[in-house]
Amino acid sequence: MERTVVLLKPDAVQRGLVGRLLARFEEKGLKIVALKMAVLSRALAERHYAPHKGKDFYEPLIRFVTSGPMVLAVLEGKGAVAVVRKMMGATFGSGAEPGTLRGDFGISNRFNLVHGSDSSEAAAHEMALFFRPEELLDWQPAAWPWIYDFSSGDAV
Repeated sequence: MERTVVLLKPDAVQRGLVGRLLARFEEKGLKIVALKMAVLSRALAERHYAPHKGKDFYEPLIRFVTSGPMVLAVLEGKGAVAVVRKMMGATFGSGAEPGTLRGDFGISNRFNLVHGSDSSEAAAHEMALFFRPEELLDWQPAAWPWIYDFSSGDAV
């Protein structure tokens, strides 16, 4: 199983979409292994978005993600990084396909509701950035045998 970080950005929180967005991930079969609400400090936002420093959207992005509360989560499931990325849809809601989170709930080319790790390596870095090890829970959902076939030992 793979873990990934999902950040529900201030626009998702302010628009009252947290429950609906998290429900979509759970309904897909991903389990929540960590969840909290926080307002990111500028320093933490800058560490998270360091690869984008110097780009024209960097300062507006930092202002946006520090402007209000966010929901930070770690989700787990088979291929979680790719599954979450596909569910999120294209970066901007105006170009995201219907059926994706951004396609169904977004239209802005600046406010895009949700962040998801773009690789397993990025997920590991982001988990360490936003969560202490003891905040990541290991547990087995009762529904998992109905979501995955474990008969061969691995989730299929």
